[in-house]
Amino acid sequence: VQLQASGGGSVQAGGSLRLSCAASGRTFTNWVMGWFRQAPGKEREFVARATWNLGTTYYADSVKGRFTISRDSAKSMVYLQMNSLKFEDTAVYYCAAARTLRYGNSRDYTNWGQGTLVTVSS
Repeated sequence: VQLQASGGGSVQAGGSLRLSCAASGRTFTNWVMGWFRQAPGKEREFVARATWNLGTTYYADSVKGRFTISRDSAKSMVYLQMNSLKFEDTAVYYCAAARTLRYGNSRDYTNWGQGTLVTVSS
């Protein structure tokens, strides 16, 4: 199983970016796809998740209303549309896959992409 994240870059506060995650190596029906981020000097934190088959979504309070997670099953892609970006959104963003949500945290996610850097300037 491979997850390849891309789309990071530098943007001014208030701007937008769309991150992409290409999933390969298996079918992800019934899996949960998530986005996490890790800012410099901070622990990795949950951003958003979506179930692969139903597309049910869930967001961290810090990004709710600004970020949108979506998936394209036919293309095996997961996206994170980020609008109204803030300086505090600066981080390395990771996509990840979980078969089930047993712990309700990052321990559920067994497969991780390599990360893509998002830098928001104020």
